[in-house]
Amino acid sequence: LISGKMYFLPLLYLSAAESRGAPPCRPGFSEGLYTVMIPDITEKGQPLFNVRFVSCGRGGLVQFECSNPSDFRIEADGVVYAAKALQPSTLPASPLLIKATDPTTQQQWVTQVRLAPPIQVREVAVPPVISQDLKEIVFPSRNTDSELKRMKRDWVIPPINVPENSRGPFPQELVRIRSDHDKNRSLRYSVTGPGADQPPNGIFTIDPISGELSVNKPLDREHIPSFHLRAHAVDLNGNQVENPIDININVIDMNDNRPEFGHQIWNGTVPEGSKPGTFVMTVTAVDKDDPKTANGMLRYKILSQSPESPNPNMFTINNKTGGIITVAAGLDREKVSQYTLIIQATDTEGNPMYGLSNTATAVIRVTDVNDNAPEFTAEAFFGRVHENQVNVIVANLSVTDKDQPNTPAWNAVYKIISGDPFGKFSVPTDPTTNEGLVTVVKPLDFELNKTHLLKIEARNEVPLARGISSPRQSTATISIQVLDVNESPYFEPNPKVIRLEEGVMPETDLVPFPAKDPDQFMHQSISYSKLSDPANWLRIDPRTGRISTIAVLDRESPHVKNSYYNATFVALDNGKPAASGTGTLQIYLLDINDNAPKVFPHEVEICEKPEPNAINITALDGDLIPNAGPFAFELAHKPLDVRRNWTITRISGDYAQLSLRIGFLESGIYEIPIIITDSGNLPMSNTSYLRIKVCQCDINGDCTDQQHIRAAGLGTGAIISILLCIILLLILVLMFVVWMKRRDKERQAKQLLIDPEDDVRDNILKYDEEGGGEEDQDYDLSQLQQPDTLEPDAIKPVGIRRLDERPLHPEPQYPMRSAAPHPGDIGDFINEGLKAADNDPTAPPYDSLLVFDYEGSCSTAGSLSSLNSSSSGGDQDYDYLNDWGPRFRKLADMYGGSDD
Repeated sequence: LISGKMYFLPLLYLSAAESRGAPPCRPGFSEGLYTVMIPDITEKGQPLFNVRFVSCGRGGLVQFECSNPSDFRIEADGVVYAAKALQPSTLPASPLLIKATDPTTQQQWVTQVRLAPPIQVREVAVPPVISQDLKEIVFPSRNTDSELKRMKRDWVIPPINVPENSRGPFPQELVRIRSDHDKNRSLRYSVTGPGADQPPNGIFTIDPISGELSVNKPLDREHIPSFHLRAHAVDLNGNQVENPIDININVIDMNDNRPEFGHQIWNGTVPEGSKPGTFVMTVTAVDKDDPKTANGMLRYKILSQSPESPNPNMFTINNKTGGIITVAAGLDREKVSQYTLIIQATDTEGNPMYGLSNTATAVIRVTDVNDNAPEFTAEAFFGRVHENQVNVIVANLSVTDKDQPNTPAWNAVYKIISGDPFGKFSVPTDPTTNEGLVTVVKPLDFELNKTHLLKIEARNEVPLARGISSPRQSTATISIQVLDVNESPYFEPNPKVIRLEEGVMPETDLVPFPAKDPDQFMHQSISYSKLSDPANWLRIDPRTGRISTIAVLDRESPHVKNSYYNATFVALDNGKPAASGTGTLQIYLLDINDNAPKVFPHEVEICEKPEPNAINITALDGDLIPNAGPFAFELAHKPLDVRRNWTITRISGDYAQLSLRIGFLESGIYEIPIIITDSGNLPMSNTSYLRIKVCQCDINGDCTDQQHIRAAGLGTGAIISILLCIILLLILVLMFVVWMKRRDKERQAKQLLIDPEDDVRDNILKYDEEGGGEEDQDYDLSQLQQPDTLEPDAIKPVGIRRLDERPLHPEPQYPMRSAAPHPGDIGDFINEGLKAADNDPTAPPYDSLLVFDYEGSCSTAGSLSSLNSSSSGGDQDYDYLNDWGPRFRKLADMYGGSDD
């Protein structure tokens, strides 16, 4: 106690490892971290604690420095004093750094001192410095009063702080663990957890007998900031004598990591002309050390600026956030377009003595603003152009602009501010060269103005920055000379309109139509010619341009449209080269009554008994009103039957109705003469004929007679219908022929037995048509054979009969004729056959006349008229008759048999 106050002085002593003297001596502080308790009231100059430095016999004194010289100072003996009155509430949260420097070798050593408020004690003060000397942790002690029973409680151990990157020597004892049961028996100690028996294994070990817990290698807080172990105490039999206790080992951070910037080069921009205080960019760095201590607390500063124009301190940086702002005016991109700053980040809150630092580069680009107006390279420009030319460039206006090229602040826009009241010029910008292209957009006339003087102003696409005004060089003048050329003559007015009555006779002088020559300063002559005259009515004088007629003008001509007739003429000068112009003369023809009206329609159709019997007609007149309608309609007096059969009634001024007086009119074509008179000043009458076709009609009122069709002519639809009918008829005929042929084939396949229903007796036979062969009559041709050619002993086969035989009659025998051919003529042959038939008892009991010129339909046999006479029968082969069936085998025997 000094003056009634209590002071806490540190107790400096060697560590257990140093007392043993086993490892070689290493210079440095005895501890990497000191914990010092500061009293509640600390006066200036009061000693607080002492740090021990092991010099290992080095000659000379080591110089000490404190990281917070405003609050603490350290003497050469290592005692730290209060530089001012201190209170626990004002103590810094980060450890105090003490640095020792060897003035000879400039080698440095650093240790940390953690400042803490005092612990209230009654009798004995707690040493202010907790060193790394081995401490003993025992189980709860017993009470000295024997009458009191021993109270057992859990093992509560405060955290053990181990500085990272310790230099050893290793293994380095941290604490001794002891149980009060080791007095009467032997115990064994062990620890478990990550860092002991779990990965990373082997960092911490414990002596199983003494209970000394040691660390075997340097620790890295940035890798593992803390360890949680469990201590165990067992007897020799392995029985647990104490509950496991938790041991927390905190790795105390050392300043062993430099700040690292996220980028080595940081890019930022700032507009030129920015005011002081304008934000530019932010640079940041990170430190792997504990951010809650000074080791991880960074501070930024600008080390250098390049270039240093116009001020070496154009920018400043917020030392905590890294934000860069402008602090001086004068940023001009045209002078300095880019600044390079070297930024330093230092930990330990920027302490230059103890902190670690790193640097990065900040590149600040000064962006352009429109603080420079475009300026013409000359005050006056010149150009020339031929008259009447358009869309041609007559001059290029060049400008300079100090702003950044190809930006809105550099791109020029040109405007004509005087000299062009009619808008004949424009000045677009060349996007590549930024030049102004003076262009003629409307024709120039040499005769009106030989020279044009324009005043042009150049600006940028964006307005100038505030406070910047356009200089005098932003305007310029351009003089444009117009060159004279030979221009085409022109007619005025064009077109020229005149009004004339139609019917103007040839060789009538109409009107002069001269052309004008715009070339006032060229003495030239003009010649005229006709370019277009559709009806060939007009002529133009080649020297004077006077127009006259060569034919009668008719308003009703097809070349007149809406009463206008157009003719085009050419005027040609004698310049070099010659120039020509065209002009149109429009003649408006006034109508006169020169066309008689005609009936319309010209042709109509009605039925023989028309219902209704009235026909509506009107009139056509090529003239216009009042030379056309209203019209007067009247029937002609001749022929007389016109007025007797017809009557006409006027419906209106343009329409009339023609009615039939009688109820019936024969088919035919009638022409009714009708007299029509117009309403002209001198009326014109005309007798026109209305052609009326009278025809027979169906119930729908449509004509049906062929005469009408021939008169009116067949349309395409009617012709197609007729052709379809013809094709259909041919198909039917073809089908009928096929059917007949198939029927003939069926007849050939029949046997000689004929069904009773096929019997032709008592039937009406029609002989006025040609049919097939004799097969249709089914007559027995054997009756035609000569009686003497039949074999007398031949017997007619049973069951074979002619069609004219009675079906139920018995079939007796009768004399057979000879098979030899008879040399007589066919008449005798037929008479003999008739006699044979009369004597044949199987013949019908009535006389019948057999007609042999009817051949029937589709017979496979040829006509009898094609058979040769008996005189030539020997020269022809009649064996094919055997193929015609049993009925023709006799003919084959008669004509095809041998001589015997």
